[in-house]
Amino acid sequence: MKKIIMTPNPYRDKDFQTVRQAARILAEAGMEVRLCLPFEVDRSYDLPKDLCFSRLDKELSDADLIICFGGDGTILHMSKTATRAGIPILGVNIGTMGFMAELESTELEQLRRLANGDYTVDKRMMLDVTVFRDRDILFHDICLNDVVITKGAVARIVHLAVECDGVEAMESGGDGVIVATPTGSTAYSLSAGGPIVEPEAHSILVTPICAHDVGSRCMVASDRRVISVKLTRNARRNAYLSVDGGKSVRLNMGDVTIIKKSNLETNLLRLKDRSFYDVVNQKFRDSR
Repeated sequence: MKKIIMTPNPYRDKDFQTVRQAARILAEAGMEVRLCLPFEVDRSYDLPKDLCFSRLDKELSDADLIICFGGDGTILHMSKTATRAGIPILGVNIGTMGFMAELESTELEQLRRLANGDYTVDKRMMLDVTVFRDRDILFHDICLNDVVITKGAVARIVHLAVECDGVEAMESGGDGVIVATPTGSTAYSLSAGGPIVEPEAHSILVTPICAHDVGSRCMVASDRRVISVKLTRNARRNAYLSVDGGKSVRLNMGDVTIIKKSNLETNLLRLKDRSFYDVVNQKFRDSR
């Protein structure tokens, strides 16, 4: 590792204290550090005058690693950019759960191991999401956690039909449906009653949200399957699609959302030798 980009969440890391400490440790280990904001900061927020921020797009070409400081949301936000650039991510948790983060803010000394190549890379499956309106592509993206199709803010039921390789698999009336990767199994899908799935599993999870039909249950499909979701004929209103918690897209009757395994994978860098179940036990215990 030679050049490392650090992307702090300024709303999580007060006065960038964690980032400052990490930058010092990395510099002492002989690594070049660049500081880039992962998203646009509100104009009313005053960035420290003593820190130099670079543009992320200019630093990606020769970077070896991106370190994200924040919660899982910060990692999810950076996962697409990092994956498309072929750069691994290491997460430092300054949030609440932090399932995808490798280090807590109290474990920054572990970063010294990067200089000696003392790490492993964990490959995470992503989903490819395309929304078709007639024959036109309305929306296309990739995601690391999940695709969520919901009724929106209005208190009503949305009726969705889910097909697997063109065969009807589920028709659900309720708040919506979550289509998740194994990585996303511990996020919204879990809250909606879905199972915990190992990140290395080759599967796609379909979890109804507050289903009105008691027969609607979570479905675990092979990652070779193509999932399609559309509003059924008795759906009188619109639905909304969101990928990894991003900005929602309005869906009309007739729109078809096609979800399948992406050809891209997110590479999460690991410094500690621990089981996925150790992480699950720790995170749920600490959240009590």
